[in-house]
Amino acid sequence: MTKDRLRPPPPAPPLLRLYLAPESTVPRRIDGAWWPRTVDLPAELPQLLSGLPRAWGRIVSVLVNGAVGTGAPGRMLVRDQVVRLRRATTAHAPSTVVLMAPGHGRRDLLVVPPEATERAAVSLMSAAGLTPEQGDFAS
Repeated sequence: MTKDRLRPPPPAPPLLRLYLAPESTVPRRIDGAWWPRTVDLPAELPQLLSGLPRAWGRIVSVLVNGAVGTGAPGRMLVRDQVVRLRRATTAHAPSTVVLMAPGHGRRDLLVVPPEATERAAVSLMSAAGLTPEQGDFAS
């Protein structure tokens, strides 16, 4: 037996905590909610962008609003694609990320603080006009 056979498999990455509002013909201000595990945007954004529906198109620009995360570089590489990152600070606006895809428009996601409990996450989402239930997020 070699040592390779005794080595445990690498840990699985944590599940993406993302809630998307059901598709509708009625426009809405918030298209869903994202609950990152940390405030480290360069570490969290690749998983978010990789987990979005293909129908949303190829995200080329992300606008971070409010007090969302830390360390947003001007650009980052996600799945062999350059994504432009910008930050806006609007004190009265909820924390959101705005995702832009050419030909597909924009999608706005409410950002739930990483330290929030599931009950608090559901409450924040409900206040934003989303209709999640306990258990909609995988932990």
